Amino acid sequence: MSHTSRQKDKLIARVRRIKGQLEGIERALEADAACVEVLRQIASVRGAVGGLTAEVMEDHLREHVLDAETDAERYQGGEEMIEVIRAYMK
Repeated sequence: MSHTSRQKDKLIARVRRIKGQLEGIERALEADAACVEVLRQIASVRGAVGGLTAEVMEDHLREHVLDAETDAERYQGGEEMIEVIRAYMK
C-alpha cells in the first residue's frame, strides 16, 4: 500500500482547500479586486501547494528510503526523490 493511500483523506482535504483558494483568486480577478489582494491570495496558494509538496516528499522519504526493506528499494526511492527535486527546482 502506498503511503499516499494511507493518508488519502488528509491529502485530498488539503487539495480541496487549495482548489477553494484558487477559486477565490478567480472570483477576485472577475470582480476586479485590488492587485495587492490578488497577490496575497496567490501567495497563500503558493504556500499551501508548497506545504502539500513538502508533506508528500517527507512521506516518500520516510516510506521509500528510511523504512525501505532492501537496499534496492532504498536506492530506487532515493533516485525517485532526486528526480522529483530536480523537477521541483526548475
